[in-house]
Amino acid sequence: MSSSSGVSEGVVQRGKLLVHVAENGRSFELNCDECTLVESVQRYLEMLSGIQLNDQLLLYLDMKLEPQQPLSAYKLPLEDREVFLYNKSRMRSNSTPPQPEEIESLESINPDPPLPSSSNDPHPLDDASDPALKVLPLYERQFRYHCQLADAIYQRTLLKLEMCERLSREQRVQEKALEIARGNLDHIYKMILRNYSDFVKRYSHQQRSHSNLLVNFWRDLERLRSVKLIPALQSDNRKCLSDFVKEENLRKMVEDCSNSHRQFESKVEDFKEEFKELKGSTEHLFSSEASINNKVFERTIKEHRQYIDDQKSIMQALSKDISMVKKLMDDCLTSQPSNSLRPHDAVSALGPMYEGHDKNYLPKLQACEGAISNLLMFCKDKKSEMIGFVHGYMQKIAYIQYTIRDVRYKFSVFNEAINRQNDQFEQLKVVRGIGPAYRACLAEIVRRKASMKLYMGMAGQLAEKLASKRESEVRKREEFIKVHSLYIPHDILSLMGLYDTPSVCDVNVAPFDSNLLDLDIPDLDRFAPERNNESEDIIELGDIVGTNKLEVENAKLKAELASVTARLCFSPLEIEFEYFDEGKMDILLKEGAEKTNEALRLKDEYVKQLESVLNDKQLQCGSYEKRIEELERRLSDQYSLEHKIDKDDSFTTGKVGDSKSETSSERDVQGHSGQFSEPMDDALYGYNSLVTKSGVDKTSKILDDNMTDSSGMANPNPNLDSSMREPSRDVNEKDENEETVPDVGMQNILEEKSNQLIELEAKLEAAKVEVATLARDLEISRNLLDESQVNCVHLEKCLHEARKEARTHLCAANSKASDYNKLRGSTLKIRSLFERLKSSVSSADVSSFADSLQSLSQSLTNSVNDGGDDGTAEFRECVHMLAKKVGILARHRAELVDRYTKAEAAQQQLTKELDESKALVNTLYLKHQSEKQANKEKISIGRLELHEIAAFVLNAAGYYTAINRNCSHYYLSPESAALYADSVPHNPTCIVGQIVHIERQTVKPSPPVQTDHNGGSSQSGLISGPTDANPYGLAVGCEFFVVTVAMLPDTAVHTPPPPAAAS
Repeated sequence: MSSSSGVSEGVVQRGKLLVHVAENGRSFELNCDECTLVESVQRYLEMLSGIQLNDQLLLYLDMKLEPQQPLSAYKLPLEDREVFLYNKSRMRSNSTPPQPEEIESLESINPDPPLPSSSNDPHPLDDASDPALKVLPLYERQFRYHCQLADAIYQRTLLKLEMCERLSREQRVQEKALEIARGNLDHIYKMILRNYSDFVKRYSHQQRSHSNLLVNFWRDLERLRSVKLIPALQSDNRKCLSDFVKEENLRKMVEDCSNSHRQFESKVEDFKEEFKELKGSTEHLFSSEASINNKVFERTIKEHRQYIDDQKSIMQALSKDISMVKKLMDDCLTSQPSNSLRPHDAVSALGPMYEGHDKNYLPKLQACEGAISNLLMFCKDKKSEMIGFVHGYMQKIAYIQYTIRDVRYKFSVFNEAINRQNDQFEQLKVVRGIGPAYRACLAEIVRRKASMKLYMGMAGQLAEKLASKRESEVRKREEFIKVHSLYIPHDILSLMGLYDTPSVCDVNVAPFDSNLLDLDIPDLDRFAPERNNESEDIIELGDIVGTNKLEVENAKLKAELASVTARLCFSPLEIEFEYFDEGKMDILLKEGAEKTNEALRLKDEYVKQLESVLNDKQLQCGSYEKRIEELERRLSDQYSLEHKIDKDDSFTTGKVGDSKSETSSERDVQGHSGQFSEPMDDALYGYNSLVTKSGVDKTSKILDDNMTDSSGMANPNPNLDSSMREPSRDVNEKDENEETVPDVGMQNILEEKSNQLIELEAKLEAAKVEVATLARDLEISRNLLDESQVNCVHLEKCLHEARKEARTHLCAANSKASDYNKLRGSTLKIRSLFERLKSSVSSADVSSFADSLQSLSQSLTNSVNDGGDDGTAEFRECVHMLAKKVGILARHRAELVDRYTKAEAAQQQLTKELDESKALVNTLYLKHQSEKQANKEKISIGRLELHEIAAFVLNAAGYYTAINRNCSHYYLSPESAALYADSVPHNPTCIVGQIVHIERQTVKPSPPVQTDHNGGSSQSGLISGPTDANPYGLAVGCEFFVVTVAMLPDTAVHTPPPPAAAS
């Protein structure tokens, strides 16, 4: 891979890239570096997997590997990162499915060994004279064959198990490949689903607005016809709002829009059906899974590894047996037999071992191989099934991705169609918006006029404030000059510039908005009635004049009201035509509700403030009226008193009695004057305090001047008082001395008093005029207050709709909150029930578990009876059923425990009996062994078998015949006879030995022979005597048995007595 990757010579990071083929689950590990191009990797994979370069699709996580990019662009290679290879040619709908999994035959790789043969594998013991030693090579060859056969079976079984594990790994790789492909499809599907949701919301909003435009178009046009233009705006061609558009063009446009709307609606419905099918197929694909679970698969393979362990143990036993046979043969070859086991005993023990190999070990090995073979066939079938499933699954994914790509293209087409629909309906929106726009323009006129007056009022307030500041500064300078001019010459102060005064500030505002129509708030509903509020009451607002605080505030409220009216004209259109997502709409509704609540709170506070100000004004007006009435009454009393004094002066004489009366009258007048001056000061002080509270500077200044005049009026001439007191003392003195006062002095005093009264009358008239002026100012303030209240009422009406909408949203929110509270309550109840269930389950042990559940079920049933149905009946029913089932299981458990106790007691009894039986069996076994040993030492006279003892006698023909009652054709082999003959000096008459081999033969016909009788005469005939083909002289076709025996230890050989010597 490194030679074909074309890497640079620099120091680069190298590593192994693990690539899995999704088609069959094969894996390839490539040595490459970070500079290797993906295209080089694909070319190398083409040689390994056979997938063409153009048909390869490499995926790493959710990224597609581009051929032109190096591996470093994807942070590859890394040890723990995997890349999956997909065959795009297999994803086509008309592609042929891949071939099912094929498994090569293992019998050709590890065949069974050939059968053993003495000719192919000779051994020195094959020519041994002892039959037992001669049999040892046969057993060794058989045991070696068994071991080789077991090894071949084991190797085949091991290869089959490895193939099963490989198939399992490949299936696991295929599952991962399906997960990667499913994750990639899920990512694309979520994106397209989100786009579809946004498209449906946008289309639904547009469809509702356009349908509304089409349904209400003629009503909107009729409403435009009914609204006449202001006379100043009318012309020959324009009398009403419908003249702004051409109705002839509108009719054709409405028809075109209606047709386009229907066609687009039908296409969107078809698109929705197509997307519904796509959604159904995608969800069905996500829910489909392979029929085999790989975890179960791996667990099954793990369980089958026990067969390998069994085969290993069998092979160890076979190896041990062959090692023993080889050792025995080596001992026999070296003539060093073991003291504990002689060759004949070993030969007699090899027979059962051979039978154990042939009947137990080898069949068990073959059974293990068969189980693994069945598992391999099962894995092969499941792998073939997985290959087909992956092929079909990837074809479905490819089809869904193609459909998603087609739907994505349609999204752009439909979005463009939505934009064209909006452009086509734009003229209809213009018809809908003419009325609100016309009303908004009139409201803007009112707003601009109110803003202009507000602007000018604020300028007037600024001028008044600056003038008061200037007067304050002038007064401070005059006081300074008055104090310091006593010490500093005037020319020095002049040279210092301390005689300068502040300039008068003249605030001038150039006129603007002179071309605005003469409109006010009531004219809006008269010239441009609102579409949804045609019966609203008309609000009368007076003109704004003056620059005081209330007037400026009124102008500000009027401008805000006009601005809100202009804004509200287009709010329904914006909501109707503009699309807002749910999050933005919720935010707008929340902000609107908060602003509405804040406005209502401010309105309530302002109303309370106005009510308090109105109450204060009413109290002030009441106090003004009382003071005025009191002043009028006192002035009337003083005026009548003055006329009375004038009448008394005209009839005065020089008599002392008259002077006394006059003096008393003067005292009365002085007393009345003192009584009058003090209440006047109190009244004027009340005026001053009330006007000061109202905050009007101009009125405060006037009342301050009036207070100065009134104080002067209360004590206009202090010398007058003293002169009046001096005559009083003179009158008293003269009264004491009984002297009279001249009439001339009294007349002068009366004239001066009359002049003072006239001046007092003039000042009272001026005070009346000032009070009237204050009353008029109060009336103006009251009118402004009424206008403010009217503005507040209108503002409340304007906010009423917002409050109603906010209340609607609040009701919806309360409903959702109540639903949430119900759901939360139900959830809390369910959780509390689960907590109770958990506590009862965790606190109780196994024995009291059923009782705990039963008590919980009973308590839940009682709570249902007490509290009624609270939405948890299903849970209670489940707990009740669980308690019932657990109770049944508890009873079964108790029964099983009881049965277990009884069974344990019975087992103990059986164990005791078994021990007794074992003792008895051991006794019987020992007896049997002793009997068997005795039987072994007995001579068999029935059918001869291996390892039995047989007795042979020498017959007349010179052969040893077995003593047998069933069959007399058992003959001792010549080798055994020669073995016994070598051990004694003469041929024994009887031989006893252990049978080690029995050879079955059949007598065959002999060829004709020539014999001579009686001196050379010849005769041809068949001889029935002993021959090589018939050594024992038996009939043709007769069966006989040649028996090879081994010598028994400590066995005496019976020999005939030696012949007697001839005398």
